[in-house]
This record gives sequence, C-alpha cells and structure tokens, in this order.
Amino acid sequence: MNFWGITFAADERRFYATMSTGGHRYLVEGDAGARTVRTVRDNVECPSLSPDGTRTAYKSAVNGDPAKGWRLSVLDLASGRVTPLAERRSVDDQAVWLDERTVAYALQTPDGTNDTWSVPADGGGAPRLLVPGANSPAPFPGIPQAVRSAAALELE
Repeated sequence: MNFWGITFAADERRFYATMSTGGHRYLVEGDAGARTVRTVRDNVECPSLSPDGTRTAYKSAVNGDPAKGWRLSVLDLASGRVTPLAERRSVDDQAVWLDERTVAYALQTPDGTNDTWSVPADGGGAPRLLVPGANSPAPFPGIPQAVRSAAALELE
C-alpha cells in the first residue's frame, strides 16, 4: 500500500488521502488518532477537502487509465454525488480550494512552465487563468478570504 495526497479536516484528526494497492487508486477516509482508514471511492487521486469539510476536489484517471489523462471533479461526501468540473484539459495536480465555490490547480504549458488556473466547484462556468507562471497553488488559511481574493486579482 502507498498513501499520498493527504488533506486534513479542521479537527486535524480526520483526513482523506489517496491509497494505492494492487494497481488501483482509492480515496480513503482516515482517523489519525484511531490509526484507521476506510475506502470511500475507487479511481480518486490527490483529494482536497473543501473549507467546510463536506466535499473533496480530486483528479481521476479518464476511464481509469492515467495514460488517457486526468479529470477534475468534486465529490459530495454525504451523498456520494460526483460533479465533473468545467476544466476539460488533463490536470495532473492536487487541486486546492480557494473558497467554498472555487478550486485552483496548476497546468503545465508546452514550454514546461506552469500556470495556475481556477474553476467553479459547482461544475459550471469556465476555467480562468489565475496566476501565469505559477505552480502548486496553496491557500493561506490565516488570511481572510477577501484579502486573498484581492491579492489574486492584483496578480492578474
């Protein structure tokens, strides 16, 4: 077994991660204190828990085959409903939540550099270039959302 792409809930005990075993990738939910994990869903990599802890953004291999590329989606953890996001290009990155409505991710350009994009988490809208020449977006939880949004707009 191999674990990666870990995202923690606000209680810092519950987490979600990718687990790979027997050639398959799974989304697992874990309890760090109890040292347990349970399988939630097949074909999920690099989960990112929403700020309210109710959804996870993730990438999944197209038709279960990483050679065919990756698709971003959001899973509602209570209902199991999957919402494919508007980004149609292959995203081989761990997305992050900028706020309750927006997911950010990096895409490699033909010259090998990266750009950071954002897309609505509800499956609507369209991808938007957020920061050219940037990779591995990460929110700053201690900074109010209004300040983070203003900073992102200044960079555009």
